[in-house]
Amino acid sequence: MLEAAFWGFVGGVSLLIGAVVGISRPFSARLIGLIMGFGAGVLISAVAFELTKEAFDRAGTDAVVFGLAAGALTFFVGDWIIDHRGGDNRKRSGGQQQSGAGAGTALALGALLDGIPESVAIGATLLGGGKIGIAVVAAVFLSNFPESLSSSVGMKKAGHTTRYILGLWAGVLIASTMAAAVGFVTLDGAPDIVIALIQGFAAGAILVMLSDTMVPEAVGEGGSVVGLVTTAGFVLAFLLSNA
Repeated sequence: MLEAAFWGFVGGVSLLIGAVVGISRPFSARLIGLIMGFGAGVLISAVAFELTKEAFDRAGTDAVVFGLAAGALTFFVGDWIIDHRGGDNRKRSGGQQQSGAGAGTALALGALLDGIPESVAIGATLLGGGKIGIAVVAAVFLSNFPESLSSSVGMKKAGHTTRYILGLWAGVLIASTMAAAVGFVTLDGAPDIVIALIQGFAAGAILVMLSDTMVPEAVGEGGSVVGLVTTAGFVLAFLLSNA
């Protein structure tokens, strides 16, 4: 449990780092977009090789398909609800986020919704006696940084206080750390098909998050060159997963 919590913290701490950097240092929207594109590439690779493939090796096609579908649908519904409560621009860097208590709650829930599947993915790599998936931890770390950086820049422009922004990401970090630990304890010793379903669930949720929020923001701010940067991130994560 402690190992899972530790790696969940390592993967999630970049949320807080990104928030601090975003608030304290002026970053151009283009640079933020390029960083997000790189992080997206890393995360796509980890989803493919560390989650989906491992789930397939554990339990075959059915577990992968049902897991991916469940994770994708769950994230889609949760994201739709949050979007319609004021959290639709939570990852934008241009200050499009709404202010006020209701929007603040939506931003917090949205950040939590984005972070939990990634933490579950980290904990899932330790299930069944496996070793920690360094590529997954690296992917989560590298993707979390631009996510929180972009979102924090936008929240600051929208009028949210520094205390609120840092408190939000600290809360998500704590929740993510706990999610990795709780998931590991709950599922330790579970049958391979259950573990595979959880891995597929996390992969499906992450894929919807990437396509719905992270990639559009990256392309919108970074331009067409984002495709090359995303590929570079994918290659890096692929090399890590096969090191």
